[in-house]
Amino acid sequence: MNNSNYDIAIIGAGINGSTLAYQLSKKSDKKIVIFDMNSIAGGGSGAAGAFISPKFSKKGELRELLNDAFLYSMDFYEKNFPDFFTKAPLIHIAKDSLSSEILTIYKQTTPLKEKTISSVMLNSLKNYAKEQEKICLDTGIVDADGICNNMCENIEFINEKVTSLVYKDSNWIINETYIIKDVVLATGAYEKIIDEPYINLRGIWGHRIDIKTSTKNNYSIHQDVSISPTRNGISAIGATHNVHYHPQTTKEPYNILKGREELLHKMYKTVNLKDVEVIKDYIGLRSGTVDYMPLLGDVIISKKTLQNKTIRFDTKKVDYTKYDYYPNLYIINGSGGYGFVLAPYLAKILSEHILKNKPIAKTLLPARFFARWARRL
Repeated sequence: MNNSNYDIAIIGAGINGSTLAYQLSKKSDKKIVIFDMNSIAGGGSGAAGAFISPKFSKKGELRELLNDAFLYSMDFYEKNFPDFFTKAPLIHIAKDSLSSEILTIYKQTTPLKEKTISSVMLNSLKNYAKEQEKICLDTGIVDADGICNNMCENIEFINEKVTSLVYKDSNWIINETYIIKDVVLATGAYEKIIDEPYINLRGIWGHRIDIKTSTKNNYSIHQDVSISPTRNGISAIGATHNVHYHPQTTKEPYNILKGREELLHKMYKTVNLKDVEVIKDYIGLRSGTVDYMPLLGDVIISKKTLQNKTIRFDTKKVDYTKYDYYPNLYIINGSGGYGFVLAPYLAKILSEHILKNKPIAKTLLPARFFARWARRL
């Protein structure tokens, strides 16, 4: 073992890992290192459309979380990374009668101010999109690859797959080489690192294409797919449209041409873009949870906690402080298709927890999954 000592190691260099590394470096003088088996933003984050928008739903914890994160991230990106962030009005269009009903209720209850859609933009929408309920808000879009790399610019990056994580003598040892005090798992859906069965993540395959078009569009448009504004004649079309494909478990390779056709078909259902030519594909796996809320905070040792006879797992009012936790081991994961909206907000919460021991809301803690899993046992 060499003398590669660090205060904090982040495993995973997607938007969660990159944003956390950036915020920790700004708030402390800790020696930080970030690991990834590929490159910075080399997985699902690099394939994301990186649209910054709220969640359009009736109510619920996820809507409230995403609305808070939306406001925070808009300010965060504009102040810290103006070269990689573009403000753009978003037109969100209902997909069907059910989503139309939900959007109607959202418009009645949201504190966000609606914008007027130009007549030119309305005329470019296809008939079905014109007929559906819609809303227009001030939102933004991020250069996914550029912003992750810029965040990690002053952070030591190690291009290495983490295959071994062992706690010894009050430190974590990564790959029998690196000595770390605090470790954060930001691995997305690719690797678990710690074998804990209650951490229930699901992979969501994402595909984005960059296209050339002669149509000048100043709006982000969301319906069946997300369509970015055109910049220098180029627009991005993306979706988390395949929930069954996983590159590490599916035997057949992903059919990029078929995925392209699906994205273009859905795009043409919404808006009329002319002279379209696909110039680049981006693919990757995003990570979600079964209850759609992200995972943030300390990681429980399931075997040891289950052996604690003072804990009753058959009640919903479990005291999470009684659980046994891995020392100095944290997770930030499960943001689904809202990674670029949630990452700055979640990174702020987790960085303050690591540096100042500030509490994290119970609805985000991994303990919520452990409690459900233990009750089923």
